[in-house]
This record gives sequence, structure tokens and C-alpha cells, in this order.
Amino acid sequence: MVYLLLIVFFTLLLVLIIDLYPQLNTWQSRIKIGRFSNDEVWKEKVKTIAERWLRQTPTIKVTDNTRLIIIDILKGNYSRNAIQSWQEAALLLGLNEYKSATRNKELDNSINAFVASKLDSNGNWIVPPTEVDSVILGYALLKLDGFDIVKYRPAFDFLYQLILNLKGSDGTIAYRKHTSDYRYVDTIGFISPFLVRYGLLFNQPEAVALGINQIRVFNSHGMLASHFIPCHTYNIKTNLPVGLFGWGRGLGWYAIGLIDAWSELPESHPQKEEVTQMVIAFAKMALSFQNDNGSWNWLITDRQSQFDSSATATLAWFFAKAKAISSIATESEQAKVKALNYLKQVTRRDGVVDFSQGDTKTIGVHSQQFDILPFTQGFCLRTLYI
Repeated sequence: MVYLLLIVFFTLLLVLIIDLYPQLNTWQSRIKIGRFSNDEVWKEKVKTIAERWLRQTPTIKVTDNTRLIIIDILKGNYSRNAIQSWQEAALLLGLNEYKSATRNKELDNSINAFVASKLDSNGNWIVPPTEVDSVILGYALLKLDGFDIVKYRPAFDFLYQLILNLKGSDGTIAYRKHTSDYRYVDTIGFISPFLVRYGLLFNQPEAVALGINQIRVFNSHGMLASHFIPCHTYNIKTNLPVGLFGWGRGLGWYAIGLIDAWSELPESHPQKEEVTQMVIAFAKMALSFQNDNGSWNWLITDRQSQFDSSATATLAWFFAKAKAISSIATESEQAKVKALNYLKQVTRRDGVVDFSQGDTKTIGVHSQQFDILPFTQGFCLRTLYI
């Protein structure tokens, strides 16, 4: 009987610790948040965290539960591998931007070790991706300075085939096989930059066209009329939007997909001007929803909703690149600077950017947890060193 009571006691203690530790850790980490002696100290801390996380990326939970977390863990509902791939991709993109800007080779070991953990000596994936989320990781690899794209082409061909396997009768790419009737805004961020860069590097013009078409068709069915505010998704059978208009990270997914695809296109490309007009239209819309403190809300049409660092970091990157367009250059630079100032204010003392919205559960069911997200860390770093 005594042994049984001890087992019950220690089991309950373990459950309590698992529930309380994340909350206590978050609380103490936010003490003196945003206090840095100067921008260089802040930037270095952001970079240091990004490098550490590339070596060991924190697990991002799916559930919003804060009690009896052990049940979600045991049921396999705590996290998903697909989420981790876009965390890693953003960290890699940010660190590569830092390396390119500083010409500092101190990151080589970390980046090379990461690549070796993903790709084998024959240029194939060690663990072949199964979800479209992983395509953005392929884009990050293609962006690496000095990366041997010929050696690793089999890995990129694999991703291209993964994309094609999700192509619907409407000529656009689904997010998942089991949601083949829907086209998510997330998918633009996942695939369009990869398709454009892959197509240009390997002389596959149909891949470039597919990447641009994913954006073009979404503009026709997934935007709020003349306001150019993206919805979460739309149904290809009815062409009706489904879910929230103005979801903050949805803007972020659209923004990075659009601006990176635009950046990859050479000035001479026949679709460059068309995509440029998309950038201008989206920029004008996003500018109208930026808060005075530089942030964007998790629901941009509700100024009372929580500020979202993931939306802010991705839109900061968008404006950092969009300033190359003369007609929106001044406003874009101002928006980028304001966004970075906000991100500095919500950076913990160790360099972790805080207050990013958690993972979305399904259409219309968005997380109300705001915490760390390596994806945000990566895009903050990427913008700091452009």
C-alpha cells in the first residue's frame, strides 16, 4: 500500500512539474524583456540563439493545453514533425543572411553539421519529406552561400515531385492530400520561392510558372475584394474563401512567398512586372494595418487583439525587400525599421524573440498561446542583416 501511494505521489509530482515548468520558465525569461544597451548587443544575441537552435531546434507544440500536457505527449498530439521543418528553414535563412552580410565563417561548422543531418553523400534526403511544409527548407538550402546544388540536386528534384503530387485539376498545389479541395495561404510561403529558384537554377520554366500561378490564383479567390487582405484558405470547387481574413501569420506566409519569389525573378522575366504590382498592392494594404509600435496583430483587422511577433518578423522581411521598388521605397523602409524596433522590445534578455502565435489547429481554429517560435527568430535575424 505504501509503495502504491509513493508511485501515485511521484506520478502526480511529475505531471505537475511537466505542467508548471514551461510556465515558470516563460515567466522568469520575460523579466527585463527588451532591455539592451545598444542594437549591436541585441543583434548578436538574436544570432547566437538562432545558431544554438539550428543545432537543436526547440519542439513547437501543437496543443494549446497548459494542464495535463503529459496526456497530449502520450497521445502524440503535442507536436508534429512538419512544423519543425519551417522552424529550421527560417533559422537557416537567417543565419545565411548573417553570414553573407558579415563574411563571417564562424557559422560554417553549425551550418555544415545541419546539412549533414538532412542530406546524405549522394545528395538525397536522409529522411525523405512527406509534407509540403518541408519545401521551404529546400529553399533555405538552395540559398546557402557556396552550396553544391549539383551534388544535392536529387533532394531538390524530390521536393519538386512532392509538389507535383499535390497538384490539383485547377493547376494549383494543395496543402495536404486530405484537404485537396482547399488552397491555403501557408502554401504560398512554403512553395513559391522554392519553385521559382529551382526552376531558374535547373532550367525548369514550368516550375517558375507554377510558383507564380499559385500566387496569382490565390489572388483571384482568396483575397477580400479590393482590400487585398488574404483569407486563410479557399475552396477550389466553390471558389469561396474559408476561414479568417486578416490572420496575421497568414499575411506573413503570403508576404514571404510573394517577396522571395519576386526577388528570385530577374528583371527580364516576362512575369516580373505582374509580380511587382502584386508586391505594391500587398505593401499598401499591410502598411495600413501596422500599429504605431511597429507590430501587426494576430488578427490585423482587430487592433485590440494580441500583437504577433511571427507576423511582424515576416512582414519586416517583406518590407526590407520591397523597399527596392521606388514607388514604395520610403514607406517600406520606415515599416521595416518600426517592425524591428518592436521585435527588439519583445526580445528576452538572452536573445529569444517572444510573443509569437502558436500553431493553427485547423481552419478557423487559431492558437491563443504567444511564446517562442524559431521561425520568428530566423526571420528577425534575416531582416537584421539584409
